[in-house]
Amino acid sequence: MGTYGIPLLVLATTGSATLTGLAFALEWIPRLAAFPLAGALVDRYGTARIFQAACLTRAAVVLAAAVVLTSVEPHTVAATTAVMLLAAATGVLTEVSYVAVETSGNAASHEPGRRAHQVQSVLLGIDQVATLAGPVLAGLLLEHAGPQAMLGTLAGFSLLAAALGPRQETREETNAAGGKRKGLRAGWATLRSLPALAWLVGGLVVSNTAVGLLQAAVPVLVVTELGHSSADAGAIWSVAAATSLLAVTVCRRAIDRWGLWPAGAASAVLAATATLAIATADTYRGYLLLIAVLMAGEGGLTVVLRTLRAHLIPSETFASTLAVTILLLLIPFPLAGLVVAAVPPADLPHAVAVTAVLQTIGLAVTFARLRTLRAVPAVTT
Repeated sequence: MGTYGIPLLVLATTGSATLTGLAFALEWIPRLAAFPLAGALVDRYGTARIFQAACLTRAAVVLAAAVVLTSVEPHTVAATTAVMLLAAATGVLTEVSYVAVETSGNAASHEPGRRAHQVQSVLLGIDQVATLAGPVLAGLLLEHAGPQAMLGTLAGFSLLAAALGPRQETREETNAAGGKRKGLRAGWATLRSLPALAWLVGGLVVSNTAVGLLQAAVPVLVVTELGHSSADAGAIWSVAAATSLLAVTVCRRAIDRWGLWPAGAASAVLAATATLAIATADTYRGYLLLIAVLMAGEGGLTVVLRTLRAHLIPSETFASTLAVTILLLLIPFPLAGLVVAAVPPADLPHAVAVTAVLQTIGLAVTFARLRTLRAVPAVTT
């Protein structure tokens, strides 16, 4: 709801495509700055305390924004300031909680009798179910009940997450928290020592340039250029999440049968082909179908990434290394917001075409290199 709903809230509050792009950038830039700190905090204090603190703080921030928007008129400086600050604050808090959750997922992957790619695909499935419901719910609430209802619902989910979250760490998390290597430097050193993971992260950074641009541009293209509603814009990503959820299940079975590299390469081909086709789309149905195909490919690539992370990163530096990998993977997203803010809406398809070509080249080089690395087939056993 936060990632897709808040840019829609900015568009509804300000009526400006430029501010919507800036809000997307503002939502992501603080996230990047928060990751090194989040990784160090989780490694030091454990997932339970950090997760609950982040969720409770996010609920308070969202409720405060709802109160402000109730007392001011839309399209004013006060309303614009409130939604822009909301984008920045929720971005930071969401990623802090995300690092905590992913660290718990890594610990679960190492429990006896479990295979990492199966655990990671289940965790990704949970994420995709939330992504399926979140955008369409945010769009419908914003369209029919107003900003306060959307923000109140988001705060409610944050409080529920804090209440249902774990109260204590697993034995593996407790042991890892006692390690001495924490922070950005330890995570960067660990990533550099793992060539397979480093190559995959590099390829996905290029791929995320295209995905980030689409996430930032779709609200503008659908609402401003095609004349559809905020609910229609949110529905695109909900349909995409449903397709991605199916792809996660297929990818898990493909890894069981054919191995990690073939499943990842097939996902890369699917994602790159869809992005190239999106650059020429000019109808709502075209965006809906092609973005669904793109996110199916991205779902498979995410299973591959999560599996490699679970197998290769040592537990004692997992959160710090995870923070570094996510930091790299998310750098394209604020840049995409700046592109949307600077490029006229009519020219955004050309920008998408450029990033689609870069994505195709980046993924092709990445999987050609991964095929020669011994660590990749080793994780399928």
